[in-house]
Amino acid sequence: MAAVPIFDDSVSDDAPFILEAGAVASVGIERIDVELRPDSRRVIVRPFLPDEQILPDDGLLARILALPESDVAGILNAARAKFEDRHVNLEAVLDSHFRYVTRNTAGCAELSKERQLLIGAYYTQEFSIETAALTNPSMVAHPDQTGLDPGAYRFIMSLRSIGEGHLSSIEFRSAIIDATGAITVDPPSRYAVTGTHCPSVFDKASFREKLVEMNAFDSTTGLVTALLADSFELHELDAAIATVEGKRAPCRLTEMATKAMHWLATSNYRVTFEPESKLSERVIFPWSSIESHGLEDARFVRFTEDDGSVIYYATCTAYDGLRILPLMIATVDFATFDVSTLSGACAMNKGAALFPRRIGGKYAALSRYDGESNYVMRSDNLRIWDSACKIESPLIPWDLARAGNCGSPLETEAGWLIITHGVGPFRVYSLGAILLDIDDPTRVIGRLNQPLLTVTETEREGYVPNVVYSCGSIIHGNDLLLPHGLTDTTSRIARVPVKALLAKLVG
Repeated sequence: MAAVPIFDDSVSDDAPFILEAGAVASVGIERIDVELRPDSRRVIVRPFLPDEQILPDDGLLARILALPESDVAGILNAARAKFEDRHVNLEAVLDSHFRYVTRNTAGCAELSKERQLLIGAYYTQEFSIETAALTNPSMVAHPDQTGLDPGAYRFIMSLRSIGEGHLSSIEFRSAIIDATGAITVDPPSRYAVTGTHCPSVFDKASFREKLVEMNAFDSTTGLVTALLADSFELHELDAAIATVEGKRAPCRLTEMATKAMHWLATSNYRVTFEPESKLSERVIFPWSSIESHGLEDARFVRFTEDDGSVIYYATCTAYDGLRILPLMIATVDFATFDVSTLSGACAMNKGAALFPRRIGGKYAALSRYDGESNYVMRSDNLRIWDSACKIESPLIPWDLARAGNCGSPLETEAGWLIITHGVGPFRVYSLGAILLDIDDPTRVIGRLNQPLLTVTETEREGYVPNVVYSCGSIIHGNDLLLPHGLTDTTSRIARVPVKALLAKLVG
């Protein structure tokens, strides 16, 4: 990689890189008086499964079935009175949970409706989705810009909400910036919903490649995938697995391989929310087994295709406690989201971020697939990434431990503006910036010597101290709006004059 020019008016060309406490690049950054804080009252409903299993002779189910019919309605009404105003369409949730837990139990269809709902209530729990944090935001233009005053602009913020057990999900907020630059965040709804999930349609070539990458493609998976069409659904995969296993003697290798295929398939799905639901009610909550410990740090981008059509993509990370899996989320309306796995030798680690358009006919994305440096990836396929070019390595004291991106590139007349993050002594996170050539994003034009944003003394204490982090910004008028999480607890917004920042980057 060629030497990267570093520009800062306060540092001479031959000066050593000295990390001064609190030193930042002098670009006139402004901290806006907007803060999003976690609210433990924001809850969803989830199945409550004692011992994580439901058996025909389950003790709880037997005790509910033994209740006198005369008691059932009273118990149900007392429980429902405490919770029905906290959730949307609670009765449908209870009915769904009843049907799930009694699916293998004969005779339950003949039970009274009250007893069915009571069974659902006993197998339901509330879950606090943001009791610990509401952090690491990204920001994109809202698809609906109607009904605004002149000069106003509506945007969406995605947020990483961290709830019970440090389980992360993805939430949304809408906001408006008016002609004077004042920002108003719409109050979140009192309700939260997780939508309806269904498996996706899979591409066989991508599916096979991901199995190879996982070291899970063997003779068994080869036999199964040979039975599949070029595009297939989960039930067709299950049928192919059953066919192969019916022809072969059971063995450990077969069991491991089929589990890997099912694990991968269930990591691809669609989640749909009712159109009348509010944006702030919609929660992309962990659903597949790879997401069992959360969905982390979605980087949303408004992507424009060559024909002018617009779709919103986000890269994020799924985590099951041992492994991470990079995912891609796609939506056009923020009501239906398609979640799919990413494949390829460079689709690894955290922190991928898609460019907002194709470059030279190819998709491009930022990456930190080696865990410590910034790369640019190119691909003909949005979900397969096999090559990458390193553009930035840890170099300066404030990013010497690790460098990464803070969201998708922003297109300016000077080049692609990238907000970065770096990790310094005592695991202090700071934000910086680099500038890439508009036609060749593997060529770095400039890089800030000092951080653009770091925590102040009054901001440094929190769930994870000394951390400032962002997952995506927008340019509005003459300003960069930089949303950022503080100490993995809250989220705020900063305003950065674009011309002043670019002047630092291009000298």
